[in-house]
Amino acid sequence: MAGRSTETRPWYRQGWPWFLIALPASAVIGGIATIIIAIQSPHALVVDDYYKEGLAINRVKHRQEAAEQMHLTGLLRSDGRQLTLQLDSREPVTDANLQLRIAHATRAELDRQLTLHRLADGRYGTDAEPLPPGVWYLRLQNPDHSWEIRARIVTDGAFQARLSHED
Repeated sequence: MAGRSTETRPWYRQGWPWFLIALPASAVIGGIATIIIAIQSPHALVVDDYYKEGLAINRVKHRQEAAEQMHLTGLLRSDGRQLTLQLDSREPVTDANLQLRIAHATRAELDRQLTLHRLADGRYGTDAEPLPPGVWYLRLQNPDHSWEIRARIVTDGAFQARLSHED
């Protein structure tokens, strides 16, 4: 049997053992990565008190219906330093202050609550830092929470948003 070598290579120089080792090793690495992500990211999207959240939805709908009856819309502008709001409505809005909630789509620690003050020209405004990039939900209410208008924006700083009673 000339020409045939019966010498076997060590296991670590063959491909199939590494292939067999790679499958469970990738599962272990994936599991560790999942644990790290779970620890670093709070589970803010899970609502503990879902019954109260469901009841709150009905209150929100009443506020949106009130805004619809008023034909209330708003144009919110940000230049990265200041927010200005121009409201259009069938009924005049004369509140001295309005509450603006700016909520990040997935990271609750980035949420903001701002008070917009009535300016001499009838608009509303306040100082505000630029928003980090991402998807944001805006909710504007008057002090007694009788109406609410909303918007969804995708921004990386300065923005312009049309707020209305529609989701």
